[in-house]
Amino acid sequence: MALLELYTEFNRVWIPDAEHVWKSAEIVRDFQSGDKVLELLLEDGTKHHHPLDPSTPRLPPLRNPDILVGENDLTALSYLHEPAVLHNLRVRFVESRIIYTYCGIILVAVNPYKQLPIYGDAIIHAYSGQNMGDMDPHIFAVAEEAYKQMARNHKNQSIIVSGESGAGKTVSARYAMRYFAIVSKSGSNTRVEDKVLASNPVTEAIGNAKTTRNDNSSRFGKYTEISFDRRYRIIGANMRTYLLEKSRVVFQADNERNYHIFYQMCSCAQLPEFKSLRLLSADNFRYTSIGGDITIEGVDDKKDMEETRRTFSLLGLKEDFQSDVFKVLAAILHLGNVEIKDSGKDKSSVSLSDPHLAVCCELLAVSVEGLVRWLCHRRIVLVAETVVKPVTKERAVNARDALAKHIYALLFDCIINRINTALQVPGKQHAFIGVLDIYGFETFDINSFEQFCINYANEKLQQQFNLHVFKLEQEEYMKEDIPWTLIDFYDNQPVIDLIEAKMGILDLLDEECLFPQGTDQTWLMKLYSYMDTNPLFEKPRLSNEAFVIQHFADKVEYQCRGFLEKNRDTLYEELVDIMRASEFPFLALFFNEEEKSSANSKVKVRPARPGLKPANKQLRASVGDKFSSSLSLLMETLNATTPHYVRCIKPNDEKLPFEYDSRRVVQQLRACGVLETIRVSAQSYPSRWTYIEFYSRYSILMSHQESDLRDKKQTCKDVLQRLIQDPNQYKFGRTKIFFRAGQVAYLEKLRLDRLRGASVTIQKHVRGWKQRRKYLRMREAAIILQQYIRGKRTIRKMVSAATLKRGWATMVIQRHWRGYRTRQIYQLVRLASVTIQAFTRGWMARKRYKKMIEENKALVIQKYARAWLARRRFQTMRRLVMNVQLSFRVQKLRKKIEDQNKESRGLMERLTSLASTHAQTVDRLQGVEAQLEKSTSQKASVVAREKKEKEDATQTIAQLRQEINVITLEKKKLNQKFEASNKEAKENFDVIKGSLLDEKETEARLRKIAENNIEIQRQDHEKEVEALKEEIKRLKEERVTLHRKVEEEGQVSSDLQEQVLQLTKLVKTIPELRRDLNNLQNQRNNMDRKMKQHSEQARAKMTEITRQLLGGVVEEEVLLGLTPNDSEKIYEVEDLLAAFEGLQKATRILETHQREQKEGYETKLEGLQLKVDHLQNENSKLQNLFQEKSNVNENIRQEVSRLSSENSVLPELKLQVSELQRQKQELELNAKELNRELAEKTEEITNILQAKINEESSQRRHFEEKAEVLEEVKRQLQSQVEDLEEENDHLRRQQLMESEAKSKLREETSQLTAVNMDFEEQLDQRDRLIKKLQNQIKSFESSQKVKQSSAPALPKEYLGMLEYKREDEPKLIQNIILDLKPKGVVVNMIPGLPAYIVFMCVRFADYLNDEAKLKSLMNAIICSVKKVIMDYPKDFELLSFWLSNTYQLLNCLKQYSGEEEFMKQNTDRQKKNCLQNFDLSEHRQILSDLAIHIYHQFITVMEKSITPGIVPGMLEHESLQGISSMKPTGVRKRSNSIYEDSETYSISSIIQQLSVFHSTMNQHGMEQGLIKQAVKQLFYQVGATTLNNIMLRKDMCSCRKGMQIRCNISYLEEWLKEKELQSSNAIDTLRPLSQAAWLLQVNKSTDDDAKEITDKCTELNPVQIVKILNSYTPIDDFEKRVSSSFVRKVQSLVHDRDGSTQMMLDTDYRFQVTFPFCPSPQALELLQVPNSLHLGFLTRI
Repeated sequence: MALLELYTEFNRVWIPDAEHVWKSAEIVRDFQSGDKVLELLLEDGTKHHHPLDPSTPRLPPLRNPDILVGENDLTALSYLHEPAVLHNLRVRFVESRIIYTYCGIILVAVNPYKQLPIYGDAIIHAYSGQNMGDMDPHIFAVAEEAYKQMARNHKNQSIIVSGESGAGKTVSARYAMRYFAIVSKSGSNTRVEDKVLASNPVTEAIGNAKTTRNDNSSRFGKYTEISFDRRYRIIGANMRTYLLEKSRVVFQADNERNYHIFYQMCSCAQLPEFKSLRLLSADNFRYTSIGGDITIEGVDDKKDMEETRRTFSLLGLKEDFQSDVFKVLAAILHLGNVEIKDSGKDKSSVSLSDPHLAVCCELLAVSVEGLVRWLCHRRIVLVAETVVKPVTKERAVNARDALAKHIYALLFDCIINRINTALQVPGKQHAFIGVLDIYGFETFDINSFEQFCINYANEKLQQQFNLHVFKLEQEEYMKEDIPWTLIDFYDNQPVIDLIEAKMGILDLLDEECLFPQGTDQTWLMKLYSYMDTNPLFEKPRLSNEAFVIQHFADKVEYQCRGFLEKNRDTLYEELVDIMRASEFPFLALFFNEEEKSSANSKVKVRPARPGLKPANKQLRASVGDKFSSSLSLLMETLNATTPHYVRCIKPNDEKLPFEYDSRRVVQQLRACGVLETIRVSAQSYPSRWTYIEFYSRYSILMSHQESDLRDKKQTCKDVLQRLIQDPNQYKFGRTKIFFRAGQVAYLEKLRLDRLRGASVTIQKHVRGWKQRRKYLRMREAAIILQQYIRGKRTIRKMVSAATLKRGWATMVIQRHWRGYRTRQIYQLVRLASVTIQAFTRGWMARKRYKKMIEENKALVIQKYARAWLARRRFQTMRRLVMNVQLSFRVQKLRKKIEDQNKESRGLMERLTSLASTHAQTVDRLQGVEAQLEKSTSQKASVVAREKKEKEDATQTIAQLRQEINVITLEKKKLNQKFEASNKEAKENFDVIKGSLLDEKETEARLRKIAENNIEIQRQDHEKEVEALKEEIKRLKEERVTLHRKVEEEGQVSSDLQEQVLQLTKLVKTIPELRRDLNNLQNQRNNMDRKMKQHSEQARAKMTEITRQLLGGVVEEEVLLGLTPNDSEKIYEVEDLLAAFEGLQKATRILETHQREQKEGYETKLEGLQLKVDHLQNENSKLQNLFQEKSNVNENIRQEVSRLSSENSVLPELKLQVSELQRQKQELELNAKELNRELAEKTEEITNILQAKINEESSQRRHFEEKAEVLEEVKRQLQSQVEDLEEENDHLRRQQLMESEAKSKLREETSQLTAVNMDFEEQLDQRDRLIKKLQNQIKSFESSQKVKQSSAPALPKEYLGMLEYKREDEPKLIQNIILDLKPKGVVVNMIPGLPAYIVFMCVRFADYLNDEAKLKSLMNAIICSVKKVIMDYPKDFELLSFWLSNTYQLLNCLKQYSGEEEFMKQNTDRQKKNCLQNFDLSEHRQILSDLAIHIYHQFITVMEKSITPGIVPGMLEHESLQGISSMKPTGVRKRSNSIYEDSETYSISSIIQQLSVFHSTMNQHGMEQGLIKQAVKQLFYQVGATTLNNIMLRKDMCSCRKGMQIRCNISYLEEWLKEKELQSSNAIDTLRPLSQAAWLLQVNKSTDDDAKEITDKCTELNPVQIVKILNSYTPIDDFEKRVSSSFVRKVQSLVHDRDGSTQMMLDTDYRFQVTFPFCPSPQALELLQVPNSLHLGFLTRI
């Protein structure tokens, strides 16, 4: 269809307007060929006649349909022209508050002059990995496209950011660099990305300044190359700068400022580090006060200075370098204040006393006289001589300013070089992305050399842009197999030739600069003469000091004044030499480096007349030539990369937020090439639709035959050929359809007409149906009225006297019948009421009776409870009385000791005579000792073997029986040897008797010494007892003073903590005690060997016997575990029996002593408890003060109990005692048998000797019995005295601590209570250990008997444990954890079976009381599970399997821990299976942490699996077919599956994935609470990801899309109901998404609508609500846009709402996971290990 045919009634056009550039109007009458005017109706209602030329009518441009307004890409518009672009940008910027828009390959960025919440890290991560057309336009999308193309095509990229000053170029470039820094984190520790970002504040401080258009205008061009390695991580950066505006250092226009760094330094002048610079306020320096405005509103220069110094340090530029930089900058400020005076006769002078001159020279370390001389003089080198000539004031001022500019330029270059050095990291660059932040096209009232260079650079960039656009357009046509036709586009090469070609403007400028007498005017005259014929160069009509160039954007008039001076950049050589000779190394260095670089420079100047040579060195390279060379290098770099364009637009000159000045915007659009791109696109086929888009949008225009075709591509061709007859208006490509301008609008018109016709048809039928329904109702009402009226008439005709009488009789009958029925009903109700009352009263009586019974029972319970309390008080008093009795008995025992000591003296005398007699027997049995020593050693070896064999319960009994048989044989041999030895003893008896008499006197002396020692010890014990009594009395007195120490109770908690530390230290000494125990055992063995060696010496034997009689033997036998079968006592049968009897007595004494000690401990505990109760009663008034400290004390008590439970010294000692008892019993049996045999064989020998020593032996036995009694009493007293000594030491330590802490009594009470509790727990633990060992022995013996008996085996009763050996532990871990896979055999097992198997092994280690084995197993379990998780971090099934088993193992450890809170639901059998010996609370905590780690990894894997389908399934897929209709997307086509025939993801895909997750978790037996938490987290991920995409995709904000979202949410809710997961609250996480979908559907026009939105959108914050309203996009013309006033109304209502201000939801947020305790009903004793697990080495017990 021709474009002219679209100018019909009701269509709208754009007409020029002086104020708004373009304004809209509606066509009133169809345009006919030959019309001279076009009748229009303006938006204000006025009519307008637009004049036309009938011969060649230039019709106004058509306006796009409203459906296309506000598109993300301007190329998606049907009509591509300037007013369409301008209007689309205005709608997006003003109404939708969207600042970014695509225009083909260009990103147009409009400066909002306001901070927007669209640059956070969440936004960056949302754009990361997305295709450029998938999300709304954004600078991050351009950066991601550049990063992706670099990684995909392995080609360098460039982002070209241009625009006017104040358009936001620097900010856009900064955000692009920030995007690269975040998405490509470097792997090194150098943090290069942070340094790259840190370079921005430094370069802005030294290169940016305030101008009339921008508060932070970049006064230089910057190209930053960000380098990447092969893994595309940042490894460094490099920065190149262009055309620094040096003139700003010495001059600024009105309301402008110098560079920021100067004002930042002046604001910090008072800081100590800046004192030496002698800075003043900025308004006191000439260079910073020329513009008149030294501050910027909203900017704190002092804070900016802190940021600048911080970034200096971050870049590695140390304090010394910063100090040098600040010195140079301060010297420049002082140099500007140096006053130059006019001395007359073309002379000038500077006062040597000028303070600023002195400071400047001091800072620069140069000569004052030399600087003053060469500021006011100039050296002229002639052929024969050198002349020094004074200069005028004006030239001296210029020289001063030129020096300041030159120093600043060199300083700028130095800082940039140092930054580049800091940004270089070792490593090879694989690729780079360049970010070009360069000035845009500029035109001012007065344009000078700087604007000329800027516009020259923009001409080069525009040429590169045009070629790139042309190339992309050609590639697009070739890719789609569309015939390529040459497009006429603007080529600005003539303008570039005008500037840079030979004899061009720059060439003539450089040539003129070579002449010493050259001026701006002479150069301008040359331009007029040489460029007169060039159409792009013009001479102003009213000026002879300017010239005009026709640039691609506009005509610009340049003032020639200052061109030569700025191009020369003149600086006298003498001033440069002074700077080079400076004693300031930093300054001299970069002046010398400049000399070297200029000498080595490859820049060549092409003068017009090559014969002339410059007079000075500084004129060899002009500024224009340098800029042209650097610009050429930049263009080569850009041409070697893939460019990406960002055009920044300044919406208004007043810097007002979201204000749109159409005239300023259109001026910039023309200048930045956006309209040129539109023009190139509009010349060919600007509108391009894929076949799927066309089919979806215009299927309504298809006939039934066309829609039935399966080939959608052919269908589109057929429809298009039928609708548009001219084939030149469209072209069919391989994947797209290309349309001429206006054809899409025509199709939209046809579609709208079809929809409007369908709407009219629907309205017709609906209105007809409503009218028919109304008619039928009226007809039915009329019929009813007729019936009533006719009935009334009939009744009147039928009324008579008989009829009335019958009527009256009928009423009477009815009355009586109704009365009868009413009475019947009443009686029935009455009967029911009585029955109910009877039952109710009975129930109430029973209830009262039951209550009376309960009260009676309560009285009985109270009676017994009070009786129990009375008994408890009685027992407490009884324990107190027992303590008193104990003290009384101690006194009696002391008296008894004194009496017994007197008796012991007489007994010792008799002992001496008995020892002499016994010595004679020793002589006779000397020959037998050798044989007895062998038997003793053999017995010792048997005992050692028995101890080792008893460690292994399964082998001990068999080995013991073998050893018994061996001992029996050896015993027979010993009997034979003993008979022979007795014979030899008789012969040697007489000889030994004589020698023993000589030693008798020595033994008497030893006896006296022993008696004296005993007496001394007794006296010492009595003194200590008296001291203890005095101490107890003193403690009672101090108790009275407790009330005075209330203020000092604050230190109790700290003291208690010190006690915990002491107890911890005591626990650490347990291994030392164990080592001491081993040492004692070794000493015991050594003593055995020594006793064997000394058996030949009679004197040593008698000494040993004497020591034993004095009580030393009993203690050594008990403490060291020795048996009393010492060889020195086996001389006669009676001696052997006495030795065994002594062992029995010693054992009984030890047991009696332990029992008494236990009772003493209990008595002391009760006494101390009574004391504590008494103190608590006395201190009842102080309980409020100690309420906060009670928790601390409770924790300390728990810690003490835990530490004491770990103390295994006493259980080990108890175990040794039990072993000694068993050894004693065995030795008694062996000794009895041996004695019986020895008695039979030695009866003859003993009869002979018995007659001689019968009397002496009887006396000896009587003496030994008394001695044993004395020793027993002595040991008891010694143990009591030792206990008292320990208590005394303990009390002394308590007194010392109390004196230091001033809380003596409280500490003593708490410590004694803790100690006694420890003792009580230790005794209880030892009792339990003894019972356990006895049960083990019984069970072992019973198992042995069962094995040996030949009777049939009884059915086994399993204990729920699995026995394994220590060496099988690695195999167990390997099979049950490392090699176990969820797929395979485990699928058919009981859920959580690995956890049950592992726990049953843990129970076995606890049953053996083997702490090392238990710890080894638990550590191996935890480490192996960690290893599996680390080896397979992405295996969903493995993570689910081990999360379930770890959680089950954690529950088992809790359920069988023995703690009451976890045992409430256990069965009796499960209560018996609880752990007995070890507290695994620490391992539970470690397992809990491991489970949390597995859960988070598990959630991460599920989220990664489901995330790719969330957006296509929730947003893009049409779950309600036919509702959505696609719209054109422009050049930036989307890559999602929404445009493909086969859709990959849908809501069914998400639900299917969720079902897979749910079934896997159920299959692995995961607890329902964990499943609900996981599902809730997944639903949050779905809701957050979907809502974030809505926020970033304007095309998703429509009413129909809201319907799709709510439909999808309903599907998810149905899935929750199906899986019975409603209680997980997962649907609540979708509430923000649901409210967003509702917001898209609800009416958005009236105040009531705004109020409703405010009330219902409670889960959305104000930023999100406003964003959705601004992004709302109608799909059809029947929908309306949201007005700005409505958005402002809603914004005002939700402004005060509290909550987050972030636009995006945090998709990384994790709900706190909890692991609720769920007891398992599984009986451990019924579990069987499958053979497929290869765990045959495990045995069920």
